Amino acid sequence: MIVGTAGHIDHGKTTLVRALTGVDTDRLPEEKARGISIELGYAYLDAPGVDAGGAPPPERIGFIDAPGHERLVHTMLAGATGIDFCLLLVAADDGVMPQTREHLAVCSLLGLTRGAVVISKADRADAARLEQVRADIAALLQGTPLAGAPVFPVSAHSGAGMAALRAFLFDTARAMPRRSASGLAFRLAIDRVFTLAGIGTVAAGTIHTGQIAVGDEITLAPAPSAPALLGRVRSLHAQNRAVTQAQAGQRCAVALAGIGREQVARGQWLVARGSDIATSRLDAELTLWHDEPNALRSGTPVHVHVGAASVMGAVAVLHRLDTAAGGPPASESSLPPGGAALVQLVLREPIAAWHGDRMVLRDNSARRTLAGGRVLDPFAPTRYRRTPQRLAELAAWRQPGAAARLAGLIAAAPFGLSLREWSVAEGLPDGMCPALPGDALRADGGAQGAWALGGPQCAALRDAVIQTLAAFHEREPDTLGPDASRLRRLAAPRLPQALWAASLAAQARIVQTGAFVHLPEHGLRLSANDQRLAQKMAPWMAAAGFEGAWVRDLAKNASESEALLRAAAARLAQCGELHQIVKDLYYAPETIIRLAAILRGLAAACGGEVMAGRFRDETGLGRKRAIQLLEYFDRVGLLRRVGDAHRLRSDTNLFAGPSG
Repeated sequence: MIVGTAGHIDHGKTTLVRALTGVDTDRLPEEKARGISIELGYAYLDAPGVDAGGAPPPERIGFIDAPGHERLVHTMLAGATGIDFCLLLVAADDGVMPQTREHLAVCSLLGLTRGAVVISKADRADAARLEQVRADIAALLQGTPLAGAPVFPVSAHSGAGMAALRAFLFDTARAMPRRSASGLAFRLAIDRVFTLAGIGTVAAGTIHTGQIAVGDEITLAPAPSAPALLGRVRSLHAQNRAVTQAQAGQRCAVALAGIGREQVARGQWLVARGSDIATSRLDAELTLWHDEPNALRSGTPVHVHVGAASVMGAVAVLHRLDTAAGGPPASESSLPPGGAALVQLVLREPIAAWHGDRMVLRDNSARRTLAGGRVLDPFAPTRYRRTPQRLAELAAWRQPGAAARLAGLIAAAPFGLSLREWSVAEGLPDGMCPALPGDALRADGGAQGAWALGGPQCAALRDAVIQTLAAFHEREPDTLGPDASRLRRLAAPRLPQALWAASLAAQARIVQTGAFVHLPEHGLRLSANDQRLAQKMAPWMAAAGFEGAWVRDLAKNASESEALLRAAAARLAQCGELHQIVKDLYYAPETIIRLAAILRGLAAACGGEVMAGRFRDETGLGRKRAIQLLEYFDRVGLLRRVGDAHRLRSDTNLFAGPSG
């Protein structure tokens, strides 16, 4: 269990931790000189009679001692997001003070439901004063998640009440359900970075999800540079002892190999490889603190605290969640005190945040805590953020389980859902995904990851394709049909390519001839003259091989008019009997299939990519002809141009067999 102290400055937080653990968490010279906490402090407490070197997790409690000064609430927040239990301190002589209220607001808005109140300096007050402080505390906690929390009057100097508090903390730690270490990728919120001689860079913080072991590959989020910086775990200290493995719910110091001290900062996360994320725009569910005097309006500048990070941003209220049925319509541009809403936060710099992460908003001057909530979608859209479609997606993000969220998002997405993006947003290990709904279509997007399309959307897409083809055949009866890429632009221009190819392959009511798609009942009938010319061209087309045949050469060899042969070749290409690479240059279907097989072989040997030089060497062609062929295969959907390379599409069987 990780315990966080909270409370007004000089109410005895550091003294209490020292009395419990024997550790003075004020380690900086300035803290010693001024007698106040400036940075987060850390200490550990072992159960009586338990060897410190081998204490199991419930028998070792970690403490995060946060500063109480109003100007250091941002530092308190950096540690508060990782705690399991809150100890709110109220000095018997001072009573409830401004930072008592703000720290309580922070803990409540972070969703902390477990905690206790310590009346410190109890030796400075008589019984009547203690009862008055108890009454003030009860009134303060009313309406918060900590209402009814136990209260412990203690004196750190005399030791009065300390035994009862210590026993209560261990009883609570033993009864508290442990955070699950499986199912989610490793994430640690960095709140401290330092260098140790002989060890190197060390990043410390609370592990929020997953587990980590010595030797694991990890990266920083958000990444300080592109591509993501990979490091390796050199050694681990969890709950202040050397271990080979650590897990969610523990304070952990990670010695890093391959990552320099200057590349790491508080506010970043250490995450498992493939789980890094960076966002400057996120959608969230937000509650405005009930004691806030004013409504929160769209456009308000705020400080956003997620994990150990703090960035400036602006809030946009998307949809109120607290409007009573039948009541007056609520303003969708503002949020009243105590109200809840779906909001979008637009940040001035990228942070790492995942679905479910707790967050706190403070005002523009960072002097007052305003609101808190949880992240819903870290990949929030820049446009159409208030449409019914988007609100349906956010309703799916609010579902309580990952499988329910996935099913809801697939049902709400008209153009499919990126499963890779969804799993990263959920914080799932790379490649992990719950089972899809039975009627959903799954498509492998290769390097872009898998996609899913809901059953109703698949049915609507099938109808759209049939209607588009019927209209195309009526409009252009002398053409076999559009190629697959053109058909996509006509029928489903916003559908991802992977889903388009998978849905096209699953269509039982269409026919694909070469690169052309058409309805079964539609076909082109070649005239007797076209058939005659095709027979005369056939030997020359076969002999042309990888070089292809030009219309002028075919006309010369067949002793036919060039204009007549050009028209016949165009009609043969429309029927899929020939393939036109560039104007007047044609290839036989068998040759195209052989070239496609070479491309697949090169892609398999080179990580899915084909470079023009390798293709040129493999085919014996000149560079110009090789590029013309690669551009043709890009155009018809076998390849996709990515920079200087051509990546094989894994979602198509085009030209994969004798039928082409």
